Amino acid sequence: MIEAPEALCLAEQLNRTIKGKRVTDVIVKNTPHRFTFFYGDTDEYEKRLSGKILKRACAHGGMVEIDAEEVRLVYTDGVNLRYYGPEEKLPAKHQLLVGFEDQSCLVASVRMYGGIWCFPTGDFEGSLKPYYESAKYKPQVMTDAFDISYFMGLFKGKEQEKKSIKAFLATEQMIPGLGNGVLQDILYHARIHPRSKVSSLSFGQKERLFDAIKLVLREMYCLGGRNTETDLFGKPGGYIPHLSKATLGSRCLSCGEMILKENYMGGSIYYCPGCQKYE
Repeated sequence: MIEAPEALCLAEQLNRTIKGKRVTDVIVKNTPHRFTFFYGDTDEYEKRLSGKILKRACAHGGMVEIDAEEVRLVYTDGVNLRYYGPEEKLPAKHQLLVGFEDQSCLVASVRMYGGIWCFPTGDFEGSLKPYYESAKYKPQVMTDAFDISYFMGLFKGKEQEKKSIKAFLATEQMIPGLGNGVLQDILYHARIHPRSKVSSLSFGQKERLFDAIKLVLREMYCLGGRNTETDLFGKPGGYIPHLSKATLGSRCLSCGEMILKENYMGGSIYYCPGCQKYE
């Protein structure tokens, strides 16, 4: 699942690669996928996109949105985007292929689950609207708008205090584009256990958490995303997570304790028991 830094990298690559291209071909649902969520009638996608010139792409949290004149094309965080040049062999399986005049293509395929939404500008409705608008209009975590004052404000309310820090950070679109894929390293740098209750955190710990969010996401962006994800051209990123299944059982470089894994909240958490004490 792509996170905010990876979505930003993809948007920048799209602007350098497909901006200004005219759409000539649209293939929807080439490969059936149960957990691909489209917007409205997919038979309308070809009519909406054909002949359109792609304009600016931008990232909203873990989403990538492309302006195609009067139409918006949105790919959510579970979608793998690949650009193929005129002479490259196209994959056999995909959920949306957009072809251009020069015979190049933008191909979207869904892994576990993901959304591919094509809709007239300003006309996004339905149950997914709050999810889309939250990602689009909340302060973006990698911008100056997401500052320490805004971050501290997220902790207000008794409902937030009851949550674990993992639940607080990575659920309910609290911080769009910050999910389990980056959460582990953020908490490791902040020296906070994933199970720690929000109510137990001191002001200093919250400040340290804010700094860790900015540090990890910036480093991930500068290195082109994680090494477990690929960019628009299929190249893996250069960021190697400190905590992941690949480092499970290895020694923490800071304190020497062994990296552990637990099942928690329907997923996995990785942590260092020496650096991230649970009290």
